[in-house]
Amino acid sequence: MKNLFSFLLVTLLIVTSTTNCARKGSPTGGPKDSISPVMVTANPEYKAIHFDAKKITLSFDEYIKFKDLNKQLIVSPPLKHASIITPVGTASKVITIKIIDTLKENTTYSFNFGNSIVDNNEGNKLGSFKYVFSTGSYVDSLETRGNIVNAFEMETEDNISVLLYEIDEAYTDSIVYKEKPIYVTNTLDTINFDITNIKAGTYQMIALKDFNNNYIYNPKQDKIGFIKEHITIPSDSSYTISLFKEIPKFKLIRPLENKKGKIIFGFEGILKAIDIKLLTETPSDYRSFLNREKEKDTLNYWFTPFETDSLQFHVTGKDIDTLYTVKLRTSKQDSLLLKMPVTGTLHPKDTFSIETNIPIDSLDFSKITIFDKDTLEVPFKTILNTSKNKLSIDFKRKRNENYLISILPKTLVDFYGETNDTLQYKLKTLDVEDYGSIEIGLKSVKKFPILIDLVTDKGTLVERQFSADKTNFVFENLVPASYFLRIILDENDNNIWDTGNFLEKRQAEKVYYYGTELKLKANWTVNEIFDLSVPQIPIQKGKTKKFKKKRN
Repeated sequence: MKNLFSFLLVTLLIVTSTTNCARKGSPTGGPKDSISPVMVTANPEYKAIHFDAKKITLSFDEYIKFKDLNKQLIVSPPLKHASIITPVGTASKVITIKIIDTLKENTTYSFNFGNSIVDNNEGNKLGSFKYVFSTGSYVDSLETRGNIVNAFEMETEDNISVLLYEIDEAYTDSIVYKEKPIYVTNTLDTINFDITNIKAGTYQMIALKDFNNNYIYNPKQDKIGFIKEHITIPSDSSYTISLFKEIPKFKLIRPLENKKGKIIFGFEGILKAIDIKLLTETPSDYRSFLNREKEKDTLNYWFTPFETDSLQFHVTGKDIDTLYTVKLRTSKQDSLLLKMPVTGTLHPKDTFSIETNIPIDSLDFSKITIFDKDTLEVPFKTILNTSKNKLSIDFKRKRNENYLISILPKTLVDFYGETNDTLQYKLKTLDVEDYGSIEIGLKSVKKFPILIDLVTDKGTLVERQFSADKTNFVFENLVPASYFLRIILDENDNNIWDTGNFLEKRQAEKVYYYGTELKLKANWTVNEIFDLSVPQIPIQKGKTKKFKKKRN
């Protein structure tokens, strides 16, 4: 009996030991913490009045840390000198704010931390947390709200600053270029905004895609949007602000040598008619040519190099009468480069072309031949653009055919006398069944003329049609893909979209995007009706992959 008791006791100890060891090695844990941090005390208190402290202490019920504080924190009204906020890079139960600036009298201040405060363990956000106080006898409690749309692009950007300037005897429209607003907020990672703790009054409402994050409008870098009429607080209105990039006034930038035999004249704004005259004495065989750099605000002045240290130019035009001296210091000259935008398949809307980095001085058309798959020669015509850097070769194409374009050496001679080597390009065409078409009917068009654009899912223009009164459109010979429709109200009848201007109080021309992605397959016809009276929802950049309706 004694032996049996000893055996049972040993067995029990082993089982207990094994169980305890198993528990130590495999903790069961518990439910994941999903509760946000809570502020338990504030010194001075939240919404304190007659505030005159230089230090604010905010205590929380658990350890917290900052995430993207610099991007999330918004202080309204803006301070000239940033406050010192801790902890930095560590976890703590206390946030300390040291105020460096002298605060304005009788003003309500808001430190909006956005979603930057998270708990240390799970990263749970304390969403839209703010600390408010007033240097006066009461805390302003009025607010306004709205949303941002992009005036032209499909998607609406996030991180947009919305500013309020008080309309008083000192207000002028130029204040946005040199002074910070009285109130400010930011859309952060949304397209919506709300400005809180505002005092009653009349304001100018501005939105900025603020490149320097300084709440000062810089037309060269920033996008701007505005409510044309001054707003009055309090108000139940919700505002939609359309954001655009202004075109700056025309300004010629001092020219400089880019490569040997090439001087660039940069400019800002819309290029106006100017005359560039060389004053430096030149040899008898001197030649020059002026063209514009593709998709750049630059004029290229090409010239045949000769022995001189500098060139002097006289530039004249509307509001321009200036002398420029350009020092010549480089011996490196551009080499002829050729680029073919279309290769492989030649679609019905394509034209085969050759683009060059140097102007083409002369062409020998007899050295260009085109053959079909039966080696029959195909007639063609060539078109050289006015900038002399794009040669288009057009010919009548058959469906489902192969072509060989052959260009012999010395066909192209550039401005400096360089020529091309032997070039051969193989192209093919597809059958009519490989393409599709889109038929569009418009409803509720309140004003003409309009432009109707077919664009890719990246916003690239495929085809534009103009209408003075018609509402039915057909887009044919389209490559199977996803497309979107864009309607532009062409108010000044110039066949382009025009941006806005703040000082002129001119909004950008209205743009509507059709709220359905048009998925086109081969040998299909897509029929759609676009009702411009249907409210549309802005697309938020980087947040919405599928297309949603938009209106501005």
